[in-house]
Amino acid sequence: MKLYAWAVLVGGLGGGLVAGSEGVLGQTPPAPLVELKQNYPNPFNPATTIPFTLNGDLFANGHRPRVSLKIYNVLAQLVAVPILQGTGEALTDLELTCGTAGTSPCAFSAYWDGNVLNTGNPAASGVYIYQLIVDGRRFTKKMIVMK
Repeated sequence: MKLYAWAVLVGGLGGGLVAGSEGVLGQTPPAPLVELKQNYPNPFNPATTIPFTLNGDLFANGHRPRVSLKIYNVLAQLVAVPILQGTGEALTDLELTCGTAGTSPCAFSAYWDGNVLNTGNPAASGVYIYQLIVDGRRFTKKMIVMK
């Protein structure tokens, strides 16, 4: 029974250390505290939804995680800040709550209308990076706008 581990250093847009492991047979790894999922549809035009889940453990003892979600172009310029579905609030340093705090995950969705921040102009076709920040930890994925 061996334990294997790996790590990769990721650069750009606040990357960090990505790590994983393969445990002993019969043992399942613990559920991640934060899971940023792929936006859908992808590619998209004109709007998209970005789902993410936060493990109920993040809400233990009344803690309210601070969450931001930002969209950047490939030059690392801020393009947009999506809104949290259900509240309509911009996802900038929001303190989230979860009705099922404990071990079950809490699902959230963000919505981006495809417009550039403060202009109302539609984003150009291309690759964009979206980054979720939860209590200072960063999670990043890419998406495609196709006209």
